[in-house]
Amino acid sequence: MFVQTDFDYLIVGGGAAGLSLAYALAQEPRLRDKRVLLLEPAAKDQNDRTWSFWADAPSPFDSIVAHEWAQLAFRSPGFERVFALSRHRYKMIRGLDFYQFVHAALAGNPQVTLVRATVDSLENLPPSGVIAHTSAGKFTARYGFDSRPPVMDKQPDKHRYLLQHFVGWEVETEQDVFDPKTVEFMDFRGPQYHEPRFMYVLPFSPRRALVEYTLFSGEVLPKAAYEAAMHAYLTTTLGVKSYRIEAEEVGAIPMTDHPLPARWGANIINLGTRAGRAKPSTGYAFKRIQAHTARLVEALATTGAPPPDPTSDRWQFRLFDTLLLDIMQRRGETTRDIFTELFQHNPVERIFDFLDERTTWVENFQVMNSVTPWPFMRSIGQVLCGKPGRR
Repeated sequence: MFVQTDFDYLIVGGGAAGLSLAYALAQEPRLRDKRVLLLEPAAKDQNDRTWSFWADAPSPFDSIVAHEWAQLAFRSPGFERVFALSRHRYKMIRGLDFYQFVHAALAGNPQVTLVRATVDSLENLPPSGVIAHTSAGKFTARYGFDSRPPVMDKQPDKHRYLLQHFVGWEVETEQDVFDPKTVEFMDFRGPQYHEPRFMYVLPFSPRRALVEYTLFSGEVLPKAAYEAAMHAYLTTTLGVKSYRIEAEEVGAIPMTDHPLPARWGANIINLGTRAGRAKPSTGYAFKRIQAHTARLVEALATTGAPPPDPTSDRWQFRLFDTLLLDIMQRRGETTRDIFTELFQHNPVERIFDFLDERTTWVENFQVMNSVTPWPFMRSIGQVLCGKPGRR
């Protein structure tokens, strides 16, 4: 039986994943006859976040990169190094620039319809469609793409559940403090309190930078705790005499090895964090979202249907993520030592390739052989026994 649908593709959510897919669909000449519905509850008219990533190839959004860096610094007690990047560049895109760029590209395109609505439910519509129940009514489509936050029935006896949480200030100082050529990728010199805690700095000029206090743990802190740590870093570690806070961002990204399905039924495809596109051990998502988007659009253009597994994740990297999450959950303070050894004993380009899940078996062995094995051996035991580590 054929079901008549309002649209070919229905996208729930206008964040990074939803807008990336809408933009890619509209840019693909082989899909110019397809009707796209974008459902988003509110206008994205504020700079509510930034996305940072390393890249060694062009992307569709290079024209809105706000800043890029050719050097990267890693710091921990007893080891500090500034790495010159050769193949990669570290880049940052502001959320508002991204929203405006994509909406400008979609404006006036008869292929795309934008509806301001909250989606109450998205269901498979047998045999060949989906239906969205929204605050603006019901909409049907051949395929639905869902970028809402993941909903998990947590199983703490089987899986690990952490957050990467942070508060960031964009600050202006009255003296030259920052090196605008160098990202402070991880500065672990502060106290760990049995958790991975580090400072992350994106410098835009000698006197302006985004400074974030980032943690990996099960619970967020009172906001005053982040603010106190950033103030101490600026005034004590960097010697800043005075500064102004020009902007602030706050975030918490789920980091888990809980299975997040690529699809929900026959015709609903998950996007973004709902599809596990935030890497479980680091929280980086933007570039993984772009790769996911490219695979989806190519399959739609060539076969008319999404691929069976649009993520194409490799099992060995899922295992690496699980082991690091187990260590973070059980003995989080040792994470600093693991990253210190990684940066001491590997070229930064290999580390980036490893985190991008592009390394070979030989390179994976080189990376794993560069760190002390005992924390991983204990976590392997926990994983094989099906017991998430506990302190």
